[in-house]
Amino acid sequence: MNNVRSPFAVMLVLAVVIAGFTGCRPAGQDQLPLSTVSHPEWSKNANIYEVNIRQFTPEGTFKAFLPHLDRLQDMGVDILWFMPIQPIGIVNRKGTLGSYYSIKDYRAINPEFGTMEDFKTVVREVQARGMYVMLDWVANHTAWDHHWATTNPEFYTRDENGNFMAPNADWSDVKDLNYDNPAVWDAMIAEMRFWVEEIGVDGFRCDVAYMVPTEFWERAISELEQVKPLFMLAEAEEPALNLNAFEMSYGWRLHHMMNDIANGRADVIALDQYFFTDNAGNFPRGSYKMYFITNHDENSWAGTEFERLGPAVNAFSALTATVPGMILLYNGQESGFNRRLEFFEKDSVDWNGFRYHGFFQTLLHLKSRNQALWNGLAGGPMERVNTSQDHAVFAFVREKEDDKVFVVLNLSGQTLDFTLQGNLFTGSYTEVFSGEEVTFAANQSLNLEPWGYRIFER
Repeated sequence: MNNVRSPFAVMLVLAVVIAGFTGCRPAGQDQLPLSTVSHPEWSKNANIYEVNIRQFTPEGTFKAFLPHLDRLQDMGVDILWFMPIQPIGIVNRKGTLGSYYSIKDYRAINPEFGTMEDFKTVVREVQARGMYVMLDWVANHTAWDHHWATTNPEFYTRDENGNFMAPNADWSDVKDLNYDNPAVWDAMIAEMRFWVEEIGVDGFRCDVAYMVPTEFWERAISELEQVKPLFMLAEAEEPALNLNAFEMSYGWRLHHMMNDIANGRADVIALDQYFFTDNAGNFPRGSYKMYFITNHDENSWAGTEFERLGPAVNAFSALTATVPGMILLYNGQESGFNRRLEFFEKDSVDWNGFRYHGFFQTLLHLKSRNQALWNGLAGGPMERVNTSQDHAVFAFVREKEDDKVFVVLNLSGQTLDFTLQGNLFTGSYTEVFSGEEVTFAANQSLNLEPWGYRIFER
């Protein structure tokens, strides 16, 4: 949303690793409800990249963005999520240019970015490359000067004095929509349908989806998918939204856990609790979680990934690309720029020669080709490989049919010598970054540098 970090609190977690186990899988996963959502076939091995058009180039336009498409395709990007591209409200605007999430007209284009024809060209060019377009959708509120304020004032929530109101004190540039009014449901679905039918977008990232009734999303998505199959991302971490509505939700808990581990406030046992005891939040089977080390909110308000994670940036990027879920990259992350972008002003990305392009290319192409890392039920389960350094080393295997990936991460600031216990990982692999051929025996010894990572594939 605007300038508030996610409302989801950091959960401090501890668990005891039972001595003598050679590995473990998420407990009780088979008892979780099965999602009824029908995922588009193309999403099973997809990743997602968030585009902030205003800050992507010095021009901040769709036309200036187009030349980057070939580079993004080469890096392996599948889904392009565009932050809101509609006109921004003027009344109660924050800063000079305002928040993207203060929508003045759902069916128009912010003239700073170009024209509707320019965006249609972007959609055509993206889809011609076998990639997909997701549009950020703001259903919970509008700008104060949205035309509904005049034509349909009954669409809005009122305070005890009958005045329009913001959803909360900080989001003063927007006013709250009243979903107790069924007409709001009809109007919002019609606005979304426009972008599916007329523009051809492939899905929506739904802002603060948890603040809108789940029943609305179930109806909206059902009706929109009568036009075409869509991929739907909820900015939420509530399992109920993924049962009958959304394909994917945010992995905020893991995000905050990574920050805590990097800063010494937690260790690898927190990851064991999350993945193998809590089933990553007990989401319905088949649903996706989106994992990330940065996004537009985190970059602008909490700090860059380098501020928060320091030397652990690459290790946690490797983690988000290989655990069950979908990796998100944010606007210029492949450049390695280490600066908080202004949210309400023009502030272009420092591209720095795309120095992380090859790193992310390796991770994204691995996910695309190796079934073990595919999303939801298409991928392989995660099985923990215990080590002699279980508080510092996070190791696991994922296997599906003939594909297997073995990941070993030193999530500490110390060089570690350790033993890989058991035999889940035995066999021959290729290390994906170095190309080295490696064979592991049971109870193999290994050494990793501080925040070191190795990903082995076969």
